Amino acid sequence: MGLGPRNEDVGDLRQLQLAPLRGKGTLRLWMGVGMALVAALTMVHSAPWPIIGTWLAGTISFSLFSYRAFSKLPLGDPKLSGAAEYRLCNRHALYSSVAWSIPFWLLGLGPPLDHVLSMWTISLLMMLTLAIVAHSIPMACILFIAPVSLSAASALVMAGAPELASVTLVAGLLLSAFCVRFGQAHIRFRRAEETLHEKTETVSLLLREFEETSADWLWQTDNNRRLLHVTPRLAYALGGTAEALEGIPLLQALSGDAWATGNFPKALHDMAERMKRRESFSNLIVPVTIGGKPRWWELSASPRLDETGKFLGFRGVGSDVTEQHATAEQIAKMARFDNLTGLPNRLSLHEDLARALTQAIEAKSRCAMLMIDLDRFKAVNDTLGHPVGDKLLAQVAARLKGMMERGMTCGRLGGDEFAVVLHNVPSVNEAEGLAQRIIQTISRPYVVDNHQLFVGASVGFAIGPTDGATVETLTRNADLALYKSKDKGGNVVAAYVASLHAQAEERRVMEQELRGALDRGEFELYYQPVVTAADGTLNGFEALIRWNNQKLGNVSPGRFIPLAEDSRLISPIGEWVLRTACHEAMKWPSNLKVAINVSAEQLTDPAFASVVVSALAQSGLPPQRLEIEVTESVFLRDGGGAAQLLDQLIGLGIRLSLDDFGTGYSSLGYLRKTQFSTIKVDRSFVVGAAKGSIESIAIIRAVVALADSLGMSTTAEGAETEVEVDTLRTLGCSNIQGYYYGRPMPATDVLMLFRPPEPAATVAA
Repeated sequence: MGLGPRNEDVGDLRQLQLAPLRGKGTLRLWMGVGMALVAALTMVHSAPWPIIGTWLAGTISFSLFSYRAFSKLPLGDPKLSGAAEYRLCNRHALYSSVAWSIPFWLLGLGPPLDHVLSMWTISLLMMLTLAIVAHSIPMACILFIAPVSLSAASALVMAGAPELASVTLVAGLLLSAFCVRFGQAHIRFRRAEETLHEKTETVSLLLREFEETSADWLWQTDNNRRLLHVTPRLAYALGGTAEALEGIPLLQALSGDAWATGNFPKALHDMAERMKRRESFSNLIVPVTIGGKPRWWELSASPRLDETGKFLGFRGVGSDVTEQHATAEQIAKMARFDNLTGLPNRLSLHEDLARALTQAIEAKSRCAMLMIDLDRFKAVNDTLGHPVGDKLLAQVAARLKGMMERGMTCGRLGGDEFAVVLHNVPSVNEAEGLAQRIIQTISRPYVVDNHQLFVGASVGFAIGPTDGATVETLTRNADLALYKSKDKGGNVVAAYVASLHAQAEERRVMEQELRGALDRGEFELYYQPVVTAADGTLNGFEALIRWNNQKLGNVSPGRFIPLAEDSRLISPIGEWVLRTACHEAMKWPSNLKVAINVSAEQLTDPAFASVVVSALAQSGLPPQRLEIEVTESVFLRDGGGAAQLLDQLIGLGIRLSLDDFGTGYSSLGYLRKTQFSTIKVDRSFVVGAAKGSIESIAIIRAVVALADSLGMSTTAEGAETEVEVDTLRTLGCSNIQGYYYGRPMPATDVLMLFRPPEPAATVAA
């Protein structure tokens, strides 16, 4: 019959076919009795009563017999094969077909057409009813339909209606085919139903096993979002008992004390809204309060519906992910916060700046980006090491953080660069004022591992959206302003102006040219005389570097020296100056010394002492003829290494000069730390003293007295007039340097000073 796969268990198949008949015996009985009565009433005027009565009695008796026979049978019992019941159904269907085939012939072998059509109509109704009631047993249906259809067709032929007989046979055939297909569909449906039932049982078993062995738990609510069937594991997770939690609103169980105030976390509000809208949710992370302690749960759930689609509540699964959430938060924090200082990093600052710019554009207000670079920080790292540098950065960050108010965000961009984002800035002066306070705060002394350290800060800022309507533009322009601040010597504030782009391009070109200047031989040393103040006797020269570039022309040291320091080119340039000056000085008289300016950057290089020794050895210049000039910035940047290096140089017999004394911090501690030979007085005091400035005169006198008491000499710089020279002599300066005695000159001109005068030409008599 094609009712199922060949390897399918036949007994199981029979029981699937018989199961729908269970409980339908009464229906079949009333159907048979009713249809028999209808047929008898239809024939009452065309057939004798004794014949009709006999057929009616026999048919009703068979219906009763069949009802009693089937009422005692275990139809659909999976424990039995069902073969006997199946055969009994087929036999009864065949017997019933015989009974319903007889009415067509009760009026003889040539029945009237009207009688046959009436009986066929009733029989067809009987067949349809049987196909509906007993569709699960197509064989029994066919055993009834086929004989009745053949009997009706034969009667129609005898009644002179062969066309109707054909229609009758086709109807019987179609009805039989319908029963077969309907029976197959029934078997497939029952098989699918059994498979689903097995899967449901399997899922239930797995869920029970999951509940018993997993760290997760199951939960369920009614249509009012109250907990139902609270499992022991869920009760344990909620810190209560299953009985006490039964019927409690889920939100109340999760929120703890917040239930009374209604002040729920946003994630719980979102979950409650989804449940209110009867929406499924998956892997939703919500904060919960268990026993007064905050925890994090991951919840998933979907709505439960009955067969009619009525909402019954929610069923879901949950797990405690507190540890995972803490790890995820730590990772997120690491992605947006600097590990060393705890401040927001570049990514976080850019996000905050984007918000500030958006608000400023929408509200037609201002925001600002302040870029901060520490001055003299590299010296700390180079001399004391990165651990000390890291601790110093942490202290700088703490000071910056302590200055922040509402609408301000400070962060670390990397290295020794920091930044501050300002929301809703009333004016440019407000941003500049904060920048000044930042410099003052950062410039205060630090104590790290028993070292007193001094660093400054350069600040550049740009105002958004005026100076840039995007994060990238505003950040770049603030960075340009920072470069301007660094170019001014540091510890100053610079605002962005449009001309900085041209300056930045100029700086880029200059740096590019500077990198190849040594190889191209573009540097030259000039020498300025230094004379004894008392009698104007020449006692030495100061070496001054000059740079003549093919593209840029003559570039002043004030422009390219700071750039060389920033670009880490000062060390090779300074080494060239040292070696060249020592070599040239060997061509001078042995009583003359040469003074060389040394950058603080050079003194942070541990190899500098060996470079000096090498230069002296290669040139043959005695150490006593070399004077190293340093500025106070060496000590401001010093973590101890530079002072030790200077002591090594003194040990070699090299003279040290403290340049620009009086223009910086002028701490007497510098003179105590290092044995200087000379203190140089800045030109600003020289000019002031010549004009009669009481303050300048007092400063020069104090410096001279201090130097005399410490056994040092003094050199006054920048003397250009006779008045200035006389004033310096009167005030007691030891040496004088300036245009009055000579401008800086190339090495060839210096040698011309020492050539003996050519003999006068004799005149012939």
